[in-house]
Amino acid sequence: MKAAVFDAFGEPSRVLQVREVPTPIPGPGQIRARMIASPVNPSDLLVVQGLYGVLPALPSIPGFEGVGVVDAVGPGLLGRFVKGKRVAVINSAGGNWAEYAVIPARQARPIPDDIPDEQAAAYFVNPATVLALTRHVLAVPRGEWLLQAAAGSTLGRMIIKLGRHDGFKTLSVVRRPEAIAELKALGGDAVISSSEGPIEEQVRKITGGAGVRYAIDPVGGATGMGLFRSLGEGGRLVLYGTLSGEPIPVDPRLVISGRRSIEGFWLGHWMRERSIPAALMLFREIASLIRQNVLSSEIGRIYPLDRIQDAVREAGQAGHQGKILVRPR
Repeated sequence: MKAAVFDAFGEPSRVLQVREVPTPIPGPGQIRARMIASPVNPSDLLVVQGLYGVLPALPSIPGFEGVGVVDAVGPGLLGRFVKGKRVAVINSAGGNWAEYAVIPARQARPIPDDIPDEQAAAYFVNPATVLALTRHVLAVPRGEWLLQAAAGSTLGRMIIKLGRHDGFKTLSVVRRPEAIAELKALGGDAVISSSEGPIEEQVRKITGGAGVRYAIDPVGGATGMGLFRSLGEGGRLVLYGTLSGEPIPVDPRLVISGRRSIEGFWLGHWMRERSIPAALMLFREIASLIRQNVLSSEIGRIYPLDRIQDAVREAGQAGHQGKILVRPR
């Protein structure tokens, strides 16, 4: 089969190559999916760059999620229930940027027929992260502010739309001032640009000096510090990414006297703590909210696997529009 492979960590457009590799065979408790499409997520690019929290042995094939049809199953009961079905291919080890991928049968989630392939390709990582952060980890109440960085991303836009749906207010941080009007038109309650002054000063002006109780950050560095300093007393900042590659300098006095906290979130860890019924309920919620255009992804350019270098190059550009997808066939 054809697959996008890298033998060394580095700039994705330089180290990724499409080559012929052996077609995988599912073992006990596994299924094989004939891949239809897979997105290029920031986590995929960080893996190829060697900057992700967990890195694979090399050579390796990237791709944590996607959509495919189960064409073969290994020994075991679970695989029989999904053979021949279109599923979300949740690949915690990576490997979806290929014509075929093998994953544990429990990570192949059937997708309703009315969800288009393009939405099914990005069915898991962003939607599940959004629901986990807002409804479970932080449990943001109606009427409260949720402060978020990187708000122009696909996930950031989902947060804005879910805020309108669930009744919490979004205070979104972007880098480019020209993105402010666009996110307000999407439904953002307040949008600020980090290029127009310290984040914490802008946030406190909007909140009447009180700051916010809830914040999420995928960036780190100066942006993460600005969000932390924007917390009011008892506020919580959840980190779910490291896009800047920089640490967050924290004043311990704000932690001690103001009872402010920082915690981390990793979707894989969180999902492993869910019971099977809870995971099934989560996927039903995602399907329902995709149908309502709340957790739907804006789809950008779709590339064939042979143009993987172009796909990762565009996905890595700041301000690119929509989720970039790769079609292996």
